[in-house]
Amino acid sequence: MADEALFLLLHSEMVAGLYRAAEQGEGENGRCTTKLESMGFRVGQGLIERFTKDTARFKDELDIMKFICKDFWTTVFKKQIDNLRTNHQGIYVLQDNKFRLLTQMSSGKQYLEHAPKYLAFTCGLIRGGLSNLGIKSIVTAEVSSMPACKFQVMIQKM
Repeated sequence: MADEALFLLLHSEMVAGLYRAAEQGEGENGRCTTKLESMGFRVGQGLIERFTKDTARFKDELDIMKFICKDFWTTVFKKQIDNLRTNHQGIYVLQDNKFRLLTQMSSGKQYLEHAPKYLAFTCGLIRGGLSNLGIKSIVTAEVSSMPACKFQVMIQKM
């Protein structure tokens, strides 16, 4: 429980610190999102390496996505993804109905415009994990009602 609280506080401070620096003229908002996504990418690579060291090889990309939704998500966010959908053509939608990094914010609509900056790190986390498993992807996030969010993963064929 203490680990979770520390992670939530660290994440909030990373986001706030980067955007505070941008407001003071040390950067721009687009660069803040990119920096958060890059941080998440590196963390995702390291976590996947650690989590899969004793795991058998995955059969296909659907198995990898199931691993991300169950084992990876459970380890990082203490719950599984609520819903995984695919069109079987390289697009996956991961839905979390009570995303931990958004639950600390109001569940109303007043903070909806700030939600994307709190999702950039997690987009990088997913992309980094998939990258380390040999899958190149583009990950985007959308929030229509707090604290639920959807992560869209588009697999790029090599």
